[in-house]
Amino acid sequence: MNIHTLDKYAKSLIKEAAERIRFSFSSELIIDSKSEANDLVTNIDKETEQFFIQHIKENFPDHRIFGEEGFGDDIQDLNGYVWLLDPIDGTMNFIHQKKNFAISLGIYKDGVGLLGYIYNVMEDDLLSAALDEGAFFNDVRVPKLVPSKIEQSVIGVNASWVVPNKYLEHDGMIKLMQTVRGTRSYGSAAIEISYVVMGKLDAYMSMRLSPWDIAGGMVIAKEVGAVVTNLSNESINLLEQNTFIIAKPILHKELLDNYICLK
Repeated sequence: MNIHTLDKYAKSLIKEAAERIRFSFSSELIIDSKSEANDLVTNIDKETEQFFIQHIKENFPDHRIFGEEGFGDDIQDLNGYVWLLDPIDGTMNFIHQKKNFAISLGIYKDGVGLLGYIYNVMEDDLLSAALDEGAFFNDVRVPKLVPSKIEQSVIGVNASWVVPNKYLEHDGMIKLMQTVRGTRSYGSAAIEISYVVMGKLDAYMSMRLSPWDIAGGMVIAKEVGAVVTNLSNESINLLEQNTFIIAKPILHKELLDNYICLK
């Protein structure tokens, strides 16, 4: 299959889905919880995923979809073409702020990331990449990342990981907060990954992300020289939830060596 044809199709689908999401603000929003009270899903999340699935299956019946809301295929492997989709990454932002949420999509073939997309719906900003062809922000090439010192870095991290918790040694995180220039939290993994890719953040980390949160961003990250692993410095398994870090190369090693320690 021609990757450029697939890329053009995916972009058109993303733009159409985004227009539907923006239009949905004039209709009723039905909000439910999933695994816990703050793990939210809306009727628009579900309808957007179903929109993608319907069109993908019509045009590429042999492709499979790994989607957050569970309307796609039962994915036990990454054989063949697999679309990893989060229809609205940042659902809490979507509900409360009506901004700072994204469509996140990665298209993989036999486990290799071919195409990646992060679309900031309300800003109409599309960050995309094709394997070995570079990353683009609204069709303008994104430059390779340049190193930064940790003292001059801005890190994306949720404040809940700095206080005592069952996952991380919080003393290292406190030391990190005292060392870096600043921290930020935007409530959307896809948007925070996009900010690292574009140099607005120097690193971003999370204790628990799903494959659809990060699959598109991982394709894009590779094209600008960002390093992506879990917090144990292992490759990401796109069939299960992971800890996650994306950072500039030297900074990635420094963070894992000196500040981040899993319990």
